[in-house]
This record gives sequence, C-alpha cells and structure tokens, in this order.
Amino acid sequence: MVLETIDWLIIGFFFIFVLAVGFAVSRRSGKSSGEYFLSGRRMPWWLLGMSMVATTFSTDTPNLVTDIVRTKGVAGNWEWWAFLLTGMLTVFIYARLWRRSGVLTDIEFYELRYSGKPAAFLRGFRAIYLGLFFNVMIMGTVTLAAIKIGGVVLGLEPWQTVLVAGVVTVVFSSLGGFLGVLLTDLLLFVVAMIGAVSAAYVAVNLPEVGGLSNLLAHEAVQGKLSLLPDLNNTEMVVTLLVIPLAVQWWSVWYPGSEPGGGGYIAQRILAAKDEKNAIGATLFFNCAHYALRPWPWILVALASLVVFPDLESIKTAFPHVDPSIVKHDLAYPAMLTFLPVGLLGLVIASLISAYMSTISTQLNLASSYVVNDFYKRFVRPQAEEKELVRAGRVMIVVLMVLAAGFALMLENAFQAFRILLQIGAGTGLLFILRWFWWRINAYSELTAMVVSFLVAVSFFVQDKINASEVSRLISEGMSKPEAITQAGGFLDWQKLVIGVAITTVCWVGVTFITKPADDRTLRKFYRLIRPGGPGWNRVIKKSELDGDPITETAKRGVLPMGVLCMVLGCFAVYSALFATGHWMYGNYVLATVLTVVAGVAAAALLMLWGKVSKA
Repeated sequence: MVLETIDWLIIGFFFIFVLAVGFAVSRRSGKSSGEYFLSGRRMPWWLLGMSMVATTFSTDTPNLVTDIVRTKGVAGNWEWWAFLLTGMLTVFIYARLWRRSGVLTDIEFYELRYSGKPAAFLRGFRAIYLGLFFNVMIMGTVTLAAIKIGGVVLGLEPWQTVLVAGVVTVVFSSLGGFLGVLLTDLLLFVVAMIGAVSAAYVAVNLPEVGGLSNLLAHEAVQGKLSLLPDLNNTEMVVTLLVIPLAVQWWSVWYPGSEPGGGGYIAQRILAAKDEKNAIGATLFFNCAHYALRPWPWILVALASLVVFPDLESIKTAFPHVDPSIVKHDLAYPAMLTFLPVGLLGLVIASLISAYMSTISTQLNLASSYVVNDFYKRFVRPQAEEKELVRAGRVMIVVLMVLAAGFALMLENAFQAFRILLQIGAGTGLLFILRWFWWRINAYSELTAMVVSFLVAVSFFVQDKINASEVSRLISEGMSKPEAITQAGGFLDWQKLVIGVAITTVCWVGVTFITKPADDRTLRKFYRLIRPGGPGWNRVIKKSELDGDPITETAKRGVLPMGVLCMVLGCFAVYSALFATGHWMYGNYVLATVLTVVAGVAAAALLMLWGKVSKA
C-alpha cells in the first residue's frame, strides 16, 4: 500500500505526541521506583480504567477475534467472553483487597501473605517466571500481530517491523515510566476506538460486501452470526459454552483476566488513590472491554469472510507475505488495505497506539517484577531509588529484545492464546481462595505453578508427536477433532479440564501436608487486608486464646453481597453486549428486551453496591 502525505502526517503527529509525553514526565518518573512503577499511588479511576482498556486493546486482539469468528463464528468469542465473570469478581471483591495491601507489585504480595524462605523463594521465582517468561510470551504475540499488519499494510519484512516498533516503544516506555503509560493510554484509547469503528464502517460498506444487510444475508456469513453455539453440536456447546462458563473462568490464570486480580490490572489498582477509585477503574474496564469494543472487530471479521473466504484467497492477494504466517488472523490486517487516504493513516496510528499501549504496559510491569521483586529483594537490597530506576530502564530494553525474538517464532494469535490458557490451567482457584482461606501456603502456589506448566509441556510434546498422523488423517477426509482423537491425542477443552483437575488435586493435597504461614504473618495479613469470611475463623479464635485478638473488621454478609454484585454486573454487561448485536441483526424485540434487562441490572447493581460500600 502507498501512504499519502496526510497519512504520514497523522502517524508522525502521533509519534511526536507520545515521545513528548515520555520526555515531559521522565524527570518525575525517575525520582523513585514508586513513581516509576506506580506513579505515586494517586491516580483517579477514570484514567486507570482508560489505561486498562487501552492495554487490552492490543494489535493481536482484533486479529484473535477475527481468527475466532472466521473459524468458529461469533459464538466462538465465548472463549474470552467468559472471563467477564473473573473480571466482575475482581471489581466487587478483590479490587479493595489489593488496594489495602499497599504492595508495589502483585509479586510482593507473596511475602505479605506467606512466611519464611518458601515465601521469599516464591517471590523471586515468580518475578523471573512472570517477568521474563510469561510477559515475553504476551509481548511476543502482540509483536506477531504487528508483524502481520506491517507485512500486509506496509509491505515490511518481519525484522523491519520488529526493529521500528521495538525501538520507538522502548524509548517511550523507558523515559516516561508508569505515568507516561497512563497519560498516553488516554490518547491511545480514543485513537484506537476511532480506528476500530472506522475500519468496521469501511469494511461493511465495501462494494464486495454491500452494506450491513447484505453482509448479514451473505451465505458465507449466515452460519457465523449466532451469539450462542449450535445446541445440536455437542462439541461446540462443550468447547465454547460449558467449559468457559463452568471451568475456565475460575480455574485458569490468563493475563488481564486473572482470578482474584493480578498483573497489569493489579498494578493499576495499586496505583489508585483509594479503594473507591480502584473499584471504579476495574468496573469501567470490564464494561468497556466486554460491552463496548467487540462489535467493530466482529464486523470486520464477518466482512472478511466475503472478501477473503479462505486462506488461499489471502495468499493470492498478498504473495509477498511469508506463507507460514498466513492464518485466519491475517484477515484483519488484510481488510485494512481497503481504507481510503487519510483514514488509512488514522487506522494505522490506532494500531500503532494499540501496540504501544500493550507493550509499554507489559514492559513496565515485567520490569517492576524483575527490579522490585528480584534485583532489589535478593541482589541489591541496599540499592538507592535512582539505581532501581536505571535498572528498570535496562530491563525494558532486554525484555523487548526477548519478545521480538519470540514473535519471530510464532505463527498465529490463537496458537499463543491456547498456550497461555493451558499453562495457567488449574491455578485460578488458588488465586481466588488465598485471600479467604488461611491454610493456603507458599508450597500450594509453587505446586500449582510447576504442575500446570509440566502438564502443558506434556500436552505440547504429545501434539508435536501426533502432528504428522493428524495431518494424514485430515488429508483422508477426517475432521480435525476426529483426527486428533484417532491419533491418541486430546482436544483443547479436554486438555484444559485434565490440566485443571491434575493441578487442583496436586496443590490442594500439598496444602494439607505442609505447614501454613506462621501465626504472626497470618494475623498481620488479616489486620491489614480485612478480608472477612469463614476461612479465617481458626486464625481469629487462636489470636483470642493467645491474648492477641483480631477484631472482626468485615461485617457478615458483605462477601455474599459482593458476589451478588458480581452476578448483577455480569447480567448488565452481557445483556448490553448481546443487545448491541441484536440491534444490528434487526432482531428488535429481543434487542429491546436485552436493553431493558441491562438497564434494570445496572440500576440494581448501583443500589446494592451503595449498601456494600457503606458496610
């Protein structure tokens, strides 16, 4: 594609603004590690909420949604829609608990909740495991999307995209710290939303598509529109509805949707100026993430089925793109090639903003883990604040290099999504219960982490061994699920359930055969966090017998009301999401009903949460 002068001006203005923000706040961000990683803990809910949404609006997200819609239909999005339950649980239960903890990172939590050498080891190990391994994987998938967009839209080689995107993001991220990330995220979110909506409008109105009504009536799209999987297809119902809603949301650790909160969500909660702002930020994020953003991406994905009905049509249209990365997720950047002058520059700027928002967040977060929870804790406890800031900036460069290398080895966004889900399978329940059950200890977490990883590796190795046999069976006319089963392998949902079962049994068993944290640590944690619930009764009673009573600080019934708020929040957001879809589909009666349900649920939620807050 050829960008005109106006396109380059838009992109150039965007880069200048972002770098200017980085330079403007660099002095303040460099004062201390608290400023560099949390911006002094005085941020308002609206800025933090915008930043959460902007961070999840990464370049790989529309590619992932496109992949899902093209292969499984709109209903396939239940694989990530189900995480709304996790998000609302964080809003109404865990946001206030995280803010009370006062830690700099969610990894520092381990030595607040657990005691002794096991807690210290867990903190250091998780700092490297998440800071280097997991965050590099996440940044690699985002960079892979940038590679595909750069190859299709601008004709760039993978290394060229990685070099340009990486250098600009590293300079901005290392200068501005967390405050720079927050301030630019505000612009990034607005630009990204305008770009996504504009791309959807152009895609739907292409001559080949012919408008929304023609798109919805097209034979290639008709079978993809349902918001629920075909109830007559047991495999689809189990994969897309039963497993995500019954198992996945509470059992799987996934970045941005961690049960009990964590990662960059916890980072923004910790940066809030108080509990009220922490709750408001996470509520805004979940509403915008699940109800506001999906449909522009879905519309582009549906339109791509008309313009590029199969992978061969994409390969034919873009012969210069490496065939190994031509998967269904490439259809999204392929649709962007139809954008007119001016709008093309805006959409490219929006994709750049999406990339930079996510990568800068992950770089800052991963750097905070390595610096605060490993370097400062174990290598240089006497390090001064400016030294920690310098170390953070060096780590940002190292992390970007590792992420770029990993991105060059990936093929599609959904591949990485499945890998991350499987590695985190079975750990989620522990992250939910560790706040409310005194018995969980550092060994519980170590067991969950190691076992889930080993299970994921074993499935990965098995898939590689069976790959040739599965390909042979598919070439003979057998469906992919049948071929996998015939070759002695497991389907994705089966691997998830097996991973959850094995990991959960192991960490629960280890919990009961190992010692809990010492009484001093447990009492200090309870006094600070005030979680409430029956899971701390033993600690409360023993403290009274020892003459060191812990006063009950959470009224009975607050926790159940928080769960009820979570349910109402899910009803409100899901109803709004589906109402939007049915308004577009022309199902006006159902759309009206869902709109009313969303309004009633939201009103009830506001009333109930007011009572919970006072309690």
